Amino acid sequence: MSSGVSDPSAIEAGRAAVLDELRTACRTILVTHEHPDGDALGSLIAMQHVLRAVGRDSLTFIAESDLPLPSEYRFLPLDGLVTAPPSDLDHRTIVFLDCGNIERNPGAERLRPAAGWGRILNIDHHHDNTRFGSVNYVDPGASCTAEMVWELAHALDVELTLEIADALYVGLITDTGCFMYENTGPRAHQMAAELIQVGIDVHAIYQRVYEDVPFGKLALLARGLQNTERYDDGRLTASQLSAEDFEAAGAEESYAEGVIDHLRAVRGTAMAALVRDRLAAPGEPAEAGNGERLRKVSLRASDMRVDVSAIARAEGGGGHRAAAGFNTSMPWDELIVFLREQLAAQLASLPSGE
Repeated sequence: MSSGVSDPSAIEAGRAAVLDELRTACRTILVTHEHPDGDALGSLIAMQHVLRAVGRDSLTFIAESDLPLPSEYRFLPLDGLVTAPPSDLDHRTIVFLDCGNIERNPGAERLRPAAGWGRILNIDHHHDNTRFGSVNYVDPGASCTAEMVWELAHALDVELTLEIADALYVGLITDTGCFMYENTGPRAHQMAAELIQVGIDVHAIYQRVYEDVPFGKLALLARGLQNTERYDDGRLTASQLSAEDFEAAGAEESYAEGVIDHLRAVRGTAMAALVRDRLAAPGEPAEAGNGERLRKVSLRASDMRVDVSAIARAEGGGGHRAAAGFNTSMPWDELIVFLREQLAAQLASLPSGE
């Protein structure tokens, strides 16, 4: 496995190595992180079409626990989907997309090279990617993993179909916040222009992803806003959603997506946090070994000097500087103390005058 260096030469070497692997692999299986978001799904679907266009026998693996998909992504077709490892697993090249750490995949134990798997291609744009692949193509300068898949498609001389373009556009707009986040660069706009030329319906995709909102999601948002608390003169804005909140709102777990964007938009906020109970899927525990309920913590930086991925990594999570998360069983009060201390330490370390 390669080192964590992300200099231009290392990125280009990773890209070339991944292309070599994709040109020679006969059979592949595509995987991503748990609870896949728009970039993860867009990258998976687009890459599936790309690999099939060059004659590969390709499958897409999404664990049963991650289905059904969040309602806003259910219009995307999942061709070649499997929810259990295929019988020829050991003979397929595993292509990880948008996954910063192998532990973020529900089938992590089966995905380790030591478990008998073949080559692992790691294609991702998270700056804290652990470089777990046999080949690592990690480009933190890319706005999203979908942008990297777009470039790989060109390198493989694959003509962009409407199915590929739709999937790539979903990945692009969700990870750039419709081109409003700081990770949006020139390539993102160049990519969008080409996808529009291919024929995507920009307005229809926007409506499906952002405006076709189930009432339960609105009800859950109301509860999240009602539960909001502020700390340290408003530098930390935090809210929590309990299992009871989900039940009262008639909400699925995925309906919590987007709540944190309202928190980070509050004036004076340096970091926003949304803490929500994990709703156990059938056969999965709802509690940790200490008897505390498992919680998902989502972090967003409003002050761009704050690196929330460093805070998430301290608890075994990860992500981007401005958007990260982790799982925990810490009680609310203990968790808030942890977040306040971490945020204060980062702000105190800034040079005076900033």
